[in-house]
This record gives sequence, structure tokens and C-alpha cells, in this order.
Amino acid sequence: MIEKQIYQSLKRGVDLALVVAATPVVLPVAALTALAVRLSSPGPILYWSNRMGANGRVFSMPKFRTMAVGTPAVATHLLTDPRSVLTPVGSFLRRSSLDEIPQLWSVLTGEMTLVGPRPALFNQDDLITMRRASGVDRLVPGITGLAQILGRDEIPVAQKVAYDREYLERCSLALDLRILAQTILKVVRREGVRH
Repeated sequence: MIEKQIYQSLKRGVDLALVVAATPVVLPVAALTALAVRLSSPGPILYWSNRMGANGRVFSMPKFRTMAVGTPAVATHLLTDPRSVLTPVGSFLRRSSLDEIPQLWSVLTGEMTLVGPRPALFNQDDLITMRRASGVDRLVPGITGLAQILGRDEIPVAQKVAYDREYLERCSLALDLRILAQTILKVVRREGVRH
């Protein structure tokens, strides 16, 4: 128990240190991405979605908007034709993961962490139920996680939850750093993103 508390304290410190260290590089990229979103389609630059946080607490998570205004707030794989609602830069932002940059704000506020299970949409009942049953719902959600480096969009929900459970049981700073490093490789190679 004490080891877990120490890990959680260290994890929060590492999150803040990495976000602050990355800020000089991330800010210009974020500014250019915001400009691309603004110039390519009508609507707000950021899209805020209600997500499930630790212990079932709902929070509002920002992303750079990649879909047309009015697109239903459901998981992408539930849309009939996701490509038809992507903005002109939406596919690129998703494949490059640039749409995720605003979530660094959620890391700063403590609603998210750099590494943890991806936050479920408030209406992803199957994912929420499975995570609650496996105890994963008590974890702070992350920008990336074990499921992201082992398949991302290409694996079924039950497998994602199994990876989330594995992370819950094995979590450590060493594992977090390994996941972050592998995430960077996945993003550079644009692996595991369907749309």
C-alpha cells in the first residue's frame, strides 16, 4: 500500500515535470495545429467531450476538433462512416495524434495522467461496465496506455480492458516510461489508427 502511494506521488511529479519540459516544443506545434483546424473547417478549434475519470467521476476532456460540428458524441467505431465526418485536416491530426495535445491541460489539472487507461466516453457503457468489474475504473485515465502500444484502435473492447487490468497490476514508473517511449514510436510510425 505504501509503495503504491509513493508510486502515485512520484507519477504525479513525473507527469508535471515532463509536461513542463515539453511545453517549449509543444506550444508552437499546438499553435500551428489550432490554426489548421480554424482555417480548414467552420466551428470551434477545441472539442470538449465528457469522459469517465477515476472512480467514475465525469470530466470534460479537450482535443483539437477533427470532425464536423454536429457529429454524434459516440466512439468513432460506432459511426456509420467516420471518414465522411472528418474535417479536411482531421485524418492527419488523428493519425499523427496531434489532436491529443490539448489533453496535456487535463494532465496539469490532475484529471488525467500521461500513462493510464484511455478515458471512456460517458456513454461507452460496455467499456465502463467492464472496467468497473475489473477494478480499472479507479485509475486516473491517461493520454496513452498499455492498450495504445499493443493495438490502439485495432483491438476489441474486452482486450483493451484486459490490458488496462494488466497495467493496474504491474504499474510502475519504469513501465510508464517504457509505454511513453513506445507511444512515441507508434505515433511516428502512425500505427494502430483506423481513421
